[in-house]
Amino acid sequence: MRRFTPEYLDRTRRGMWESRDALAGLELDSRSRILDVGCGTGQLTRVLAAESPGATVVGADADADLLRVAREETDPAYCAADAHRLPFPDDSFDLVVCQALLINLPEPVAAVREFARVSSELVAAVEPDNADVSVASTVDSEADLEARVRSAYIAGVDTDVALGERVRQGFLDAGLSGLRTRRYHHEKRVEPPYSEADLESARLKASGGGLSIHESELTSELSPDAYEELRREWRRMGREVVEQMSEGTYERVEVVPFDVTVGRV
Repeated sequence: MRRFTPEYLDRTRRGMWESRDALAGLELDSRSRILDVGCGTGQLTRVLAAESPGATVVGADADADLLRVAREETDPAYCAADAHRLPFPDDSFDLVVCQALLINLPEPVAAVREFARVSSELVAAVEPDNADVSVASTVDSEADLEARVRSAYIAGVDTDVALGERVRQGFLDAGLSGLRTRRYHHEKRVEPPYSEADLESARLKASGGGLSIHESELTSELSPDAYEELRREWRRMGREVVEQMSEGTYERVEVVPFDVTVGRV
């Protein structure tokens, strides 16, 4: 399973739950025990707890560093767990949910089967379709460069990070029924006044650091010369971003589609 830093998760999921529309099909007001698998730093876990008054909510993750950040909040409860071997008896929860987890697993259907084992009612997944991300920017080269990086990353990564609507088939293969799906679009906007996180993201682009996070995936698809050329173009683009920010003219909108799939055990 691929691993991520707390900073990466904060940057990529910032603002994800300002709207709760993606959770409409989870029947949260009637839940009594909820498990969030692959909870990371607990962003979704805390939302589930807030939206399910009186329910017991547990976040589970295999990464001790992410759980350490999650546990800085006193509630909900968190535990260390492998998504393929959850340490709970059958039917322990009435809802098992994950966010951006299946795309990072080599055997997502096996994980969904495990979710169904520990759930007595519903299983849900909120998974991004990384092949369908769109970017608009006041820096002319940014959208094209990001599309090239995304294409190489999807080809080079060893899991299916563009599952999209295929999550539904995975639920069927795991034996779930009564499937409901909907697409939710998460919009990430950068505009004046810029936050410290916006400024740090721009600095990463200008230094090439934004690419180094995914260097192994990109270099498995690109030749050394092609990767170095991409880095040069990326850093040049980053310097334009920093320049426009200093002038207060930089704007960027990224739209990430998430497929919300809910099935009944």
